[in-house]
Amino acid sequence: MSQQHGHPKGLYLLFATEMAERFSYYGMRALFTLYMVAALFSTTDAFQIYGSYTGLVYLTPLLGGYIADRYWGNNRSIIVGGVIMAIGQFLMFASACVVKQSIFKDPLSGGVIDPSVDNFLSRMLMFSGLAALILGNGFFKPNISTMVGDLYEPTDHRKDAAFTIFYMGINVGALIAPFVCGGVGTGSWNDPSKFKWAFFCAGCAMVLSIVIFASLKHKYLKTPEGVLIGDKPKSELVKEEALSRGEEIEEVEEEVKNSPLRAIGCLVLAIALLLVFGWGATGFNDWISAAVFSLAITMPVFIITDKSLTREEMSRIGVIYIIAVFVIFFWSAFEQAGASLTYFAEHNVNRDFFGIDFKTPWFQSINPICVVCFAPLFATLWEKLGRKGKEPSSPMKQAIGLALLAIGYALIAYATYGVTGNAKVSMFWLVALYAIHTCGELSLSPIGLSMVNKLSPARLASLLMGVWFMSNAASNILAGKFATLFPQPGQPAKHLLGFEISTLSDFFLIFVVMAGIASIVLFCLCPLLKKMMHGVK
Repeated sequence: MSQQHGHPKGLYLLFATEMAERFSYYGMRALFTLYMVAALFSTTDAFQIYGSYTGLVYLTPLLGGYIADRYWGNNRSIIVGGVIMAIGQFLMFASACVVKQSIFKDPLSGGVIDPSVDNFLSRMLMFSGLAALILGNGFFKPNISTMVGDLYEPTDHRKDAAFTIFYMGINVGALIAPFVCGGVGTGSWNDPSKFKWAFFCAGCAMVLSIVIFASLKHKYLKTPEGVLIGDKPKSELVKEEALSRGEEIEEVEEEVKNSPLRAIGCLVLAIALLLVFGWGATGFNDWISAAVFSLAITMPVFIITDKSLTREEMSRIGVIYIIAVFVIFFWSAFEQAGASLTYFAEHNVNRDFFGIDFKTPWFQSINPICVVCFAPLFATLWEKLGRKGKEPSSPMKQAIGLALLAIGYALIAYATYGVTGNAKVSMFWLVALYAIHTCGELSLSPIGLSMVNKLSPARLASLLMGVWFMSNAASNILAGKFATLFPQPGQPAKHLLGFEISTLSDFFLIFVVMAGIASIVLFCLCPLLKKMMHGVK
């Protein structure tokens, strides 16, 4: 396989594996809240459970990354994680098989659960399924992302393009899943058991993902030199390389010998931060948020205080940490798509599309459609610029992504200027926002995955990928908090940092200012970050 043209076949194996896994995830997620509200929980409880679930999904990659780096390797971790997730989906299927209709009235108008209906078994199966999905995702997600980069030489300029292609696989699965699972398994408050077929399809997709990976990994997942990747933990590979060069093993093993005071100190820090962030918490969901924020600070401290790290490694890890902070700004604004922008589409967008009622949920398909269409163009662009030596650095691409995010919100802020109450704007303004945000996403998200792979010390690659995904967990929580500022007719104005948020335009300007400032700051930091990367592009 040429180092300059094309991509190894292993990339497309990982593409197919991830596409099937994302079909499973998004197929279940698309109907999960509807299922809970249909028979098991009140609307408020269902949304809180959903928020805790999505937060924990991005938390467990820390555990999976650590175990893969130290003990199992990527291959075993991915297979174990996939099997656990398949079990989780089939537990969800079992939950829907035994569920009983228990709503007094339509949940969309404030459904009330009938206490005389016993759905205890269904709830327990559902929570067991969620636990399995959360744990399995922790083993699967960081390790498959790490393996994409392992297919290439450390200095191979094709990495950013490879991660963009891989990212397209994620969105192909996300695009297909709601249509398939929604088509075969949309239940209702009258017959919630019909949801079971959606969960069954999601489980079958997860099984397919693992079968594809397990049967073809030894054939295609190899380095450019033909060496199998993912079979051994990164820590063991580092030791083998050191021994092959005739180096002493003591230095390689220093990580294991680190003082226990380091671990104890980080544990104390985590507990202290948990109490600080959880101060005044009123529910389980608040404690989930507190746990995510505390670990988002503690784990980077734990890694960077590793005595085995060289000065150059610490510098490169520092770049990952700095970019991760900016990523939080991006995703907390981008993820309004599932919150405030959905509410905006329902109440303030004219959804008449040449006589057809363009349903609000269909707007969620615009992003994955744009990703599938634009990803090959971005991959080609990065490859061509790379061959000419003009490719922007990873931090510069991320800054461009933030700038595009700000432009998208500036567009919708302009469109909603003077719009009040339930007045409506053209749907094409919202379509344009999603299209621009997709370009920003392709400049930031797959490039971030590639950057983490390129900058991470080999023995910590999956763990640092887990830290990277943790920024998504913090972003999702912040996105929910920002969404509460969305102005609604008849409600008093909201306030943020002393500024009144009373109109739609005011609300969208929050993200224009936030993303715009973050983009400018990151642009200014790019020369310093490029220096800290020590030659990695």
